[in-house]
Amino acid sequence: MKTATKTLLALTAAAAFGGFAATGLNLMLEQPAAAAPTASAAVPATAALPTAVNGTPLPSLAPMLKKVLPAVVSVNTKQRVRVNTPFGDDPVFRRIFGIPQERIAQSLGSGVIIDAQRGLVLTNNHVVEDADEVQVTLADGRSLKAEFVGNDADTDIALMRIPAQDLTAIPVANSDQLQIGDFVVAIGNPFGVGQTVTSGIVSAVGRNNLPGAGYQNFIQTDASINPGNSGGALVNLNGELVGINTASFNPRGSMAGNIGLGFAIPSNLASRIKDQLLVAGVVRRGTLGIDTQDVDARIAKGLGLAEARGAVVTRVYPGSAGGAAGLKVGDVVVAANGQPVDNAEALRNFQGLQAPDAKVTLDLLRDGKPVKITSGLREAPKALDGGQLDARLAGASFAELPESLRRQGLAGVLVEKVERGSRAQQNYLQPGDVILTASSGDFSDLTGFRASLSRGADQLVLQVLRNGRAYNVPMR
Repeated sequence: MKTATKTLLALTAAAAFGGFAATGLNLMLEQPAAAAPTASAAVPATAALPTAVNGTPLPSLAPMLKKVLPAVVSVNTKQRVRVNTPFGDDPVFRRIFGIPQERIAQSLGSGVIIDAQRGLVLTNNHVVEDADEVQVTLADGRSLKAEFVGNDADTDIALMRIPAQDLTAIPVANSDQLQIGDFVVAIGNPFGVGQTVTSGIVSAVGRNNLPGAGYQNFIQTDASINPGNSGGALVNLNGELVGINTASFNPRGSMAGNIGLGFAIPSNLASRIKDQLLVAGVVRRGTLGIDTQDVDARIAKGLGLAEARGAVVTRVYPGSAGGAAGLKVGDVVVAANGQPVDNAEALRNFQGLQAPDAKVTLDLLRDGKPVKITSGLREAPKALDGGQLDARLAGASFAELPESLRRQGLAGVLVEKVERGSRAQQNYLQPGDVILTASSGDFSDLTGFRASLSRGADQLVLQVLRNGRAYNVPMR
């Protein structure tokens, strides 16, 4: 065992995976077409290592990989993109200058077969997002058109189905058992050169502070990141799936090379998302039904706390799960299910990764004294009809802000749809608007927005963020 450990320590601690790239303080999704153009370059051969040293066989990952490699696939997507011109859709202008109405954007990624009988393949949402056609290429060379089952942008998970026989699925491990220092192996298809295997260790678990991403509970590894490896497998030395490779961080961008900060979605989280997508095609999330804010030095002093850490409850909504469990304004949540809660964002992230019927244990500080309570969760609304909130909003549909926007510091609700000729359109609301504040009261999410409007208001003015500029829009 000691020999195996020493040899594994000598392996290159890098794993080529991921499709995110963090530049400066912003972690941005790589666009697959730009991230991984199709390549035909051959992988250079390397000199063979001896099979034994002084009569002692060298340990090898080859037996494990022979079982795992057939379960990792290449994902090729095509998307029709409209080509705009200075003269709009003028057919004469297009014909003279040879400008087509649309072009085909292609991209590469990776995926993992998790159910051979049903042909289920997990990948990253950003690999297949907005794709018009998805083709999956198996390790044996077969190429199959994939059926889209469902996706969850906020955790960057997508589920596909492929119609094929004789598939190989990868067994799924309990990612909660991962520890810092465990060896992991990453498999994917970087740059389209073919299946690639690299190794590393687990650097951290439970990472949830990456800017620009959605709900987070990442496994961190000292892995190299290469475009096209998004959606690939992170496995343990038993050949079991522990994560879906998805993200990297480099201040100079993903093309600048590896600095040992790679991230994967834990297999337990991916499995929970998969189960919901199979049942309903969408993901339902739980919520406590409370508003919170960070505990800063001023609040910590006012509440008599020893340190400025945690999420202080500022509002408990009527009929909420948190209210039923006994949460009160002024309570400071410092841990949830044993996980430290350092700020309001950490608590929101925790809730967003729970199912609506989950039970959670919260560690609180109430009047400076530790209190532990158990609470259920209730389903967080995904969208609300404006007409049911206020007649002046009829024709608009409101949704929660994507977590990627919240990670950039925004709070509020998103105008998802606006019907043509509706009262909402006459009041100049547009799809994509972000409602930051309203004269009806304070809110930070969809639940709060609905609560603020329930009190009624003779005058309703919305502060709207549109194309980077804020406007005050009166509703009539």
